[in-house]
Amino acid sequence: MSKPIRIENDQISIEIATLGAEMQSIRTADGASWLWHGDPKFWSGRAPVLFPIVGKAPNDVVGVAGKDYAMGQHGFARRSEFTLVHQAPDHCQFVLEATEQSRASYPFDFSLTIAYQLASAGVTVTSTVSNRGGVPMPFQLGYHPAFSWPLPGAEAQVHEVRLSGDAEPKLARLHNGLLSNQRQPSPFKAGRLRLDPTQFAEDAMVFPEGTGERLTYGVEGGSRIEVTWMGLPNLALWTKPGAPFLCIEPWHGVAAKEGGGNELSHRPYAMVLKPGSSSAFSYTAVFKR
Repeated sequence: MSKPIRIENDQISIEIATLGAEMQSIRTADGASWLWHGDPKFWSGRAPVLFPIVGKAPNDVVGVAGKDYAMGQHGFARRSEFTLVHQAPDHCQFVLEATEQSRASYPFDFSLTIAYQLASAGVTVTSTVSNRGGVPMPFQLGYHPAFSWPLPGAEAQVHEVRLSGDAEPKLARLHNGLLSNQRQPSPFKAGRLRLDPTQFAEDAMVFPEGTGERLTYGVEGGSRIEVTWMGLPNLALWTKPGAPFLCIEPWHGVAAKEGGGNELSHRPYAMVLKPGSSSAFSYTAVFKR
């Protein structure tokens, strides 16, 4: 793996690996570190981009037009080497294109472009999926950034997630990685969730019907991250109990339904791109103390 790509302005710097086009660090000018450091004792990921599926498939197999293909959890983009196609002081862009190897598990001619843009003390990540083939192309896409918990300067303080509009979205759980058909009462009260590691004893908290397009994670009156997103109707929150991170995951697509089939185009919130068309999805994280 090549040396990470670094971009910066006077308020923030980030590093991105070509493997997965995945952020490796986020630091503000005061020296604070905001991104999980990827200790494999808990989880080696840091901020993967999920493509062409989000979550698991039954028996790690997806169906395309009646034919089965091996597909690991969250797809293959996070384990693929991207090509750096543009770099400037405060932005950069990577691309992953279909190969003979990718077609063995995902039989489509695609390109996935991931762009990073800094502005003030924030970063916007935009992923563009393009269908370069001659047949409709089903896919899902999601983000999986793991932010520090506790946040810098907020040690020993209770952290919370606050949704816009006092939303109280229904909760779904994963059973063996697949999405339960049952919905549980929302853990949010008037849009606020006080975080506790025990909330993740049953794996991620998934909100398939979404939570809006904005949230704030952190401590009231102190360190916080304001996250907004576009074109991503689903959300999950996840950590491993005892691990010092919280994943804030806006998605377009969720894991296959428990007891459902494996057809990729039938997965919840899957999209189908027409030949020659593209779709873009983005999120922005702004870091404040």
